[in-house]
Amino acid sequence: MVVIPTFYQGSVAQHHYGVKHSHRRKWQRVVFPSCVSGRITFSSRRPLWWTHGSTILWVSPTLRDRVVQTATMMVIEPIFEADLQPEQYAYRAGRNALTAVREVHSLLKTGHKQVVDADLSSYFDTIPHAELMKSVARRIVDRHLLHLIKMWLDAPVEEGDGRGNMQRTTVNRDQGRGTPQGAPISPLLSSLYMRRFILGWKQRGYEERFGSRIVCYADDLVICCRWQAEQAMAAMQDMMGRLKLTVNAEKTRICRVPEACFDFLGYTFGLYHSEKTGYSYVGMRPSKKSVQRMVAAISAETTSQKGLLDAKTVVERLNRMLEGWANYFYLGPVRKAYRALDEHATRRLRRWLCMKHKVAKSGGTRFPHKYLYQDLGLVRLPERTRNLPWAKV
Repeated sequence: MVVIPTFYQGSVAQHHYGVKHSHRRKWQRVVFPSCVSGRITFSSRRPLWWTHGSTILWVSPTLRDRVVQTATMMVIEPIFEADLQPEQYAYRAGRNALTAVREVHSLLKTGHKQVVDADLSSYFDTIPHAELMKSVARRIVDRHLLHLIKMWLDAPVEEGDGRGNMQRTTVNRDQGRGTPQGAPISPLLSSLYMRRFILGWKQRGYEERFGSRIVCYADDLVICCRWQAEQAMAAMQDMMGRLKLTVNAEKTRICRVPEACFDFLGYTFGLYHSEKTGYSYVGMRPSKKSVQRMVAAISAETTSQKGLLDAKTVVERLNRMLEGWANYFYLGPVRKAYRALDEHATRRLRRWLCMKHKVAKSGGTRFPHKYLYQDLGLVRLPERTRNLPWAKV
């Protein structure tokens, strides 16, 4: 049984989201009902998530909620870990996104070249509460803990209009679906419900019928088949409908490698040619979208609004971004992507220095490469390829 700390008197999680085709920021406040005294505690507002072109709902519970949810996770996660399927790679010890990427690559090399690239519409927001609680109740019988999890799922939302007026809505409770993204317990609940699909896929015999293997990371899903990919996609759509989940028909497609390529977890899988030998092979590399997002992030860190910052501070931020990106995107031929980001970072940093010091020209003479890389310490991504495993073979 989970012991609830006595100081837990209610909770507030705040998030903000971008509205489609809009650059205005909107705030929402998620209020979790009290499990002790019924009081609600509010915390200061701060931006947590921002995106362009789509609506993203991201919840960040306050410290009190994180303590309670983390304590709950420490107790129930080992219980459900034994039930999760080997095809699930998200939020599990010893597994990560790169493990899933390597597994897809291995399946493609062993003949699973008909791929169902599935896309679920708002998976976290459409998980039905009743069916999810049934999955939880299969292992958890403590009624107090079940009631606590149900309260987190039914949390009302207070949305501000920017003029001090607040409006409370109970969308999750009214619709009976959705888990709060960003909450410590949400990843486990989402993985637990996705387990239903993977287990049902095996029990119905689809794994043997289509020669298929599922690779799943949270709501990112691909089904690698040896044959009959069309029937596999139809079976997947039927099962998702039974689970009350929505498949995005426009983005869900069948990809036959090596004739076509597909994206999964930031990588593009397809047919590539070796620069050294000229031979073709099935592999992966960082996708164009991943590179473009990083280019946009570099540009955002070197705008005129950052002109009051110290050059060392800007370079430190750029280095953290570049190194973090390269620590994930190092599989496959990455030299071109590294070179493109390196050139963009150099150009943007030099432009930012010219703006800061009011230099009219391009800055190549005033701020040469030696100053950027040696004096300021800007990271050079192309040099990292010398230490990659495949470079030493």
